Amino acid sequence: MSSATPETTPTPELPAADRAYRHVKAGLLDGTFPDGDLLSEGDVAAALQMSRTPVREAFLRLQSEGFLKLYPKRGALVVPVSATEARDVVEARLALEGFAIDKLAIDGHQAMTDIGEKLLTHPACDVGELGDAEMHEADRAFHATLVAAAGNPVVADLYNALRDRQMRITATARTHAARPRISHQHARVAEAIRDGDAERAKQLLREHLLGTVRALGVEGGPYLSPSTDL
Repeated sequence: MSSATPETTPTPELPAADRAYRHVKAGLLDGTFPDGDLLSEGDVAAALQMSRTPVREAFLRLQSEGFLKLYPKRGALVVPVSATEARDVVEARLALEGFAIDKLAIDGHQAMTDIGEKLLTHPACDVGELGDAEMHEADRAFHATLVAAAGNPVVADLYNALRDRQMRITATARTHAARPRISHQHARVAEAIRDGDAERAKQLLREHLLGTVRALGVEGGPYLSPSTDL
């Protein structure tokens, strides 16, 4: 009997245009390419060791998604996030995450305790030595975990559909200096959920998300900053 091990099939490399697209989009979402930055086809092509043609294709795709605006022979402008878009996305997050907290409260105190304890051990509650990119992902995952805990796949899908837009918006607000404050806010929300206090958890969540839009120089509006407490 042969003892030869089966050969593994190598993973095919992504087409150059797809690699360029992923590279540039990742930079847009994590803040490497900030609002108002002018990207050069040549610079991106050199960084990825490819020709300009696939980079141009990636730029066109990102323009169609609203991330870039192309200027022939000049480059691609990173389209700034408008105040309206930032507020709209964060309001949608509050609605979906608030629903998740209400659903957990209906499921009972034990359900809240279980997810609260799980969230308290999440890296987003204690940034430690996380790099900026890791904290960026941990922040997103913390809130996605809360929404998923509601057990409603339709709501989870709606929340995940906001992923790219919310990551780009919050990249600016999540500065290195703000990380301790953000992790502390996450922990307070998790503690309120663990303690079964849905109203306090929603109030703390609202304050947390309001801080995100204000860090962008945007006022929260009547939904995010109501005149009365929850």
